Amino acid sequence: MDEQQLDKSFLGQPKGLSTLFFTEMWERFSYYGMRAILLYYIYDTVANGGLGLPKETALAIMSIYGSLVFMSSIVGGWISDRVLGARKTVFFGGAFIMVGHIVLATPFGVSALFLSIFLIVIGTGMLKPNVSGMVGHLYSKTDTRRDAGFSIFYMGINIGALLAPFVVGTLGQTYNYHVGFSVAAFGMFFGLLQYYFQGKKSLSTIGLNPTNPIGADERKKFMRSLLFALVFVIVLFGGAFATGHLTIGFFINSVSVLGILLPVYYFIKMLTSKNVTAEEKPKVLGYIPLFLAGIVFWSLEEQGSSILALFASERTNDTLFGFSIAPSWFQSLNPIFVVVLTPVFVTLWTKLGKKQPSTVVKFSLGLVFAGLSFVLLMLPGLLYGTDTRVSPLWLFFSFFIMIVGEMCISPVGLSITTKLAPKAFESQTVAIWLLADAASQAINAQIARFYTPQTESAYFGIVGIVAVIAGILLILSKKPIKKLMGSIH
Repeated sequence: MDEQQLDKSFLGQPKGLSTLFFTEMWERFSYYGMRAILLYYIYDTVANGGLGLPKETALAIMSIYGSLVFMSSIVGGWISDRVLGARKTVFFGGAFIMVGHIVLATPFGVSALFLSIFLIVIGTGMLKPNVSGMVGHLYSKTDTRRDAGFSIFYMGINIGALLAPFVVGTLGQTYNYHVGFSVAAFGMFFGLLQYYFQGKKSLSTIGLNPTNPIGADERKKFMRSLLFALVFVIVLFGGAFATGHLTIGFFINSVSVLGILLPVYYFIKMLTSKNVTAEEKPKVLGYIPLFLAGIVFWSLEEQGSSILALFASERTNDTLFGFSIAPSWFQSLNPIFVVVLTPVFVTLWTKLGKKQPSTVVKFSLGLVFAGLSFVLLMLPGLLYGTDTRVSPLWLFFSFFIMIVGEMCISPVGLSITTKLAPKAFESQTVAIWLLADAASQAINAQIARFYTPQTESAYFGIVGIVAVIAGILLILSKKPIKKLMGSIH
């Protein structure tokens, strides 16, 4: 038995899991704490310490932010695999995130906002995928504790996400937005401290070197590609500046287009590649409807920190059963319900065994539940009008129904991605699934402008019904999709 399997010093798991658990917990605390108040900071008046931007712009910026974070994970994975190794990549990523929050805590307005977005996007892309990868390296292939270890690690993510809105949200909305952002920076600072010092003792040689170092010939090719990309960006934004079109809207639209084109590029690349066999190509085609379903689902789920955050602030009462509720606290409902419902669904699928629904049916159910969570929010406006505040329970039950849907899609999404991916693209499958979320938020940046007090019920109704119809169409397409998937169920 190897040394790692003998190490049971953290809840029966290797000590290194403790290091990575708290690193990810503090990173999620800082990220979700910032997200809990960022929308309000962007559109709140300057007199209240905000930036005073239009609400539709604030909603679009939130969506673009999320889209860029998921797209940057591809870059972060590449830097780790080819250049720095996971250990250094995670540390530098955390440092970027911390500096990004510090910048956001300064009173330098819109300039600070966009600089912080750049830093936090790069930092999160470097840290998030590589911390997860290092968890896997704590265990040998025969270690039966692996699944339990990932479950404990996943709890760290949700603890950070759950606590952040209560701490950062309360400070940001009660005292000052910049105080909230400062606390988020301190959260990442604590995470970095324990990662650096405890990691020296607990992580051994894990992640010290890149797994597939870039060679001299490849480096030249990469530098040419990077130079081409930089020239393209300079020409695009330089041309927009010269013609007077370099606006926040131009930036939002550019990222939206990128969010849609990246997955299109990946699928064309796979379907036309000589390295993809004739047996694998039908599986790729069978995966496309599931990928599109993922985009629809995440489009609704990710509006929890934008459209639903706005609904929480402007449309719900600030008390429930005599207790005061800050709008930012609603951001904790997502991780709370994930923690509560995960063991329920694990038990359900385990008991059903071979009788459990197929992946296509699970995806369909996920879409229907997501759609119903939005249809529910159509009712307050129809019943009471949009000029009065309603019970917070409307949002409570909407989040609950959404997370029931997430339990049907999120856990199986990555699994089916890896099963259907061609062998030549195995290392890129995680990136492809993440791009579904990136594409969904690119779409959200465009549709957010249609949400106004006058269109509230229509917005929730239309978006919700579209998701329900998508779920019905997917289940009606079950047989041809299964045929394309072949032996994969």
